[in-house]
Amino acid sequence: MHSFNQMFIQYQDIVTTGIYGSAIGLILIGLYAVLLKKNLTKIVIGLSIVDAGIHLLFVAIGYVTGGTSPIFSPGNTPEDILKNGDVMVDPVPQALVLTAIVIGFAVTAVALSLVIRIYRHHNTANIDQIKSLKW
Repeated sequence: MHSFNQMFIQYQDIVTTGIYGSAIGLILIGLYAVLLKKNLTKIVIGLSIVDAGIHLLFVAIGYVTGGTSPIFSPGNTPEDILKNGDVMVDPVPQALVLTAIVIGFAVTAVALSLVIRIYRHHNTANIDQIKSLKW
């Protein structure tokens, strides 16, 4: 039984490392697109990828290993949780990420509409060509 617990802990460590690594990977991929690409559409997509990576990172930080859901129901009251010695997952990062997803979607929609407007005005979405043009 002892070896099963050790294997389970090792599995949790691998999953935790994978989630943090995925979040950091998404952030780095998005930063690559934002900093090195010349097309405005690719830059907006890169910002969206950075946004997704940050959301994943916040949810991972707010997770408590072995924690119960932060929902109070007749069988899951704060008194019952304290009696059992359980801990709850922090709901604040989840709520913030949910709000940030909606805001990020709106910002991405506005940014893409601006890219469309710039493309219609200049007939290009390349930053280098737009910089050399005059309004």
